[in-house]
Amino acid sequence: MVSSRSSILSMLLFLLLTQFVVSLHLQDRLLKCLSRNSESSFPFSTVLYAPNNSSFDSILLSTAQNLRFTLPSVPKPELIFTPLKESHIQAAVICSKKLEIHLRVRSGGHDYEGLSYVSEIERPYIVVDLAKLRSITVDIEDNSAWVQVGATNGELYYRISEKSKTHGFPAGTCSSLGMGGHISGGAYGAMLRKYGLGADNVVDAHIIDVHGRLLDRKSMGEDLFWAIRGGAGGSFGIVTAWKVKLVSVPSTVTVFTVTKTLEQGATKILYRWQEIADKLDEDLFIRVLIQTANATSQGKRTIATSYNALFLGDATRLLQIMHHSFPELGLARQDCIETDWINSTVYLAFFPNNNPPEVLLQRRNIVKLFFKAKSDYAKEPLPETALEGLLDLILEEELPTVAFTPYGGKMSEISESQIPFPHRKGIRFMILYSANWQDAKENVTKHVDWTRKVYKYMQPYVSKHPRETYVNYRDLDLGINKRTNTSFTEAGTSWGLKYFKNNFHRLAFVKAKVDPDDFFWHEQSIPPLPFHMR
Repeated sequence: MVSSRSSILSMLLFLLLTQFVVSLHLQDRLLKCLSRNSESSFPFSTVLYAPNNSSFDSILLSTAQNLRFTLPSVPKPELIFTPLKESHIQAAVICSKKLEIHLRVRSGGHDYEGLSYVSEIERPYIVVDLAKLRSITVDIEDNSAWVQVGATNGELYYRISEKSKTHGFPAGTCSSLGMGGHISGGAYGAMLRKYGLGADNVVDAHIIDVHGRLLDRKSMGEDLFWAIRGGAGGSFGIVTAWKVKLVSVPSTVTVFTVTKTLEQGATKILYRWQEIADKLDEDLFIRVLIQTANATSQGKRTIATSYNALFLGDATRLLQIMHHSFPELGLARQDCIETDWINSTVYLAFFPNNNPPEVLLQRRNIVKLFFKAKSDYAKEPLPETALEGLLDLILEEELPTVAFTPYGGKMSEISESQIPFPHRKGIRFMILYSANWQDAKENVTKHVDWTRKVYKYMQPYVSKHPRETYVNYRDLDLGINKRTNTSFTEAGTSWGLKYFKNNFHRLAFVKAKVDPDDFFWHEQSIPPLPFHMR
């Protein structure tokens, strides 16, 4: 018994020492290469972190949003590189190719499957963490802003509000989203029915390609510019900045949250929401957050459906619209909070009441959890009986979240092929299913199985051929690439068409043009289109 334990300890020590030696050797080679491929004598050792560095773990975990991918059993990078400017990234790409080191690129760490900082297949790998590239330049006269990809959407909103109270940007409500991955996948938010996605409002970009060149829209060409606005991150190069078009917002907007439990007729109200949510005035966005709650002091569980809304206007006009289109919710004047746009972003990010807009500069999630998520798109209302079945399933999970996000308005006017994000006309609402837990010791399989059970249950009621899903709600259950032989056909049939519909073929065509050797690869990156299909 003692001998057995001694052998195990010796093996663990050997593995740890081996990784340490490999990291040191790799670090030395990479530092020499970076210096040779840099125009200045910058001390790259100050931005390159190995596991033996005291800051390694804190940097790795700093923006890892899904705690599932922070556990000791999850593979860790050999090195973390935190560039300070674009030329550092150019050198990193050139050197990674020369030294055959796999790259993962992270801006905000919100990838649902951790692909921006975890590689289960490719070893060795390094993480290029772009958090220090966070410059924002707002030009109100031009109605535009340049934002580097390490900045969060919350920081962008705040910097816009410093210059104008009547300009905004239509991106996500969670305020800690890195602008790199967020816009790369589409970037939807509370103004999508008025102005479309964040990616619909990008007018220029900077990207470092597989050859280490820094390109803008003109030099990259329209095919690549099309692909990076909604084709998801990690496939075509490293985007370093976006030029976004600002949108007009009124000086007064209105927000509200009204919650209905099963005992208050939640099912029938939710059915009615499905019928009208995509047809409401495009100034009005009402999402539904469905969670469990305690119905009584004895702790009996029930379902709470919270109608969380932004209206681009005052409460008087909002109440007129609601009384005409959705009286079933029973919205009253005391439910409505009139504010300005920047404070509405604080409200919609679920910060506690009375937090000032400066909270958006904190670059943090209010709560970090372990979670597994999936998504769907609905083209027709779920029958009441189907809703009842879904709510019963939600009661089976301890900390579930199901969110219904309305489409319609501007989203129905934009062509499916305008950018790679294809979920447009005919979509009533998007659905997110998420199982959440707080303890690393919990049974992960139980929670993951719940999401798969709900996803299977919903199959008859959601989009078909393909069953559409949102790429920024990444789901590896749909399938993964094989590193040695990434198959366009397998990727298309498993996840490509679900994320991108018919745009998947054009994305693969662009990939073959700009990265034919598939250097920018991950488990669900776009594969190059085979030569015989071009």
